[in-house]
Amino acid sequence: MIGPGIKRGTAELAILSVLEGGPLHGYEISRRIDQQTRGELRFTLASLYPLLYRMEQRAWIRGAWETSQSGRRRRVYRLTPAGKKKLLPLRREWSELFRALRRLTKEAHA
Repeated sequence: MIGPGIKRGTAELAILSVLEGGPLHGYEISRRIDQQTRGELRFTLASLYPLLYRMEQRAWIRGAWETSQSGRRRRVYRLTPAGKKKLLPLRREWSELFRALRRLTKEAHA
């Protein structure tokens, strides 16, 4: 399980990545992140919604209230053009970090 400091840093990348596949409501965002990371990265709904709100304030995502077939209203989030634009540099930054960490751990154990 990834620790809370790392989790905070990966939150935006994780959320933008799952929304790249299409609009989702908060619970489904959380479920997909958990599923796609095989449980290594998890968000409680209490921690997810403030992140979604901040990302909405930055215009990376847009939320809108929709009514499901069962008549239940829920907020559905979509990736915006600004969010798509942010996704590529975020992926690159994390990829570079993980490459550097792999080099570091290989050298430490050589």
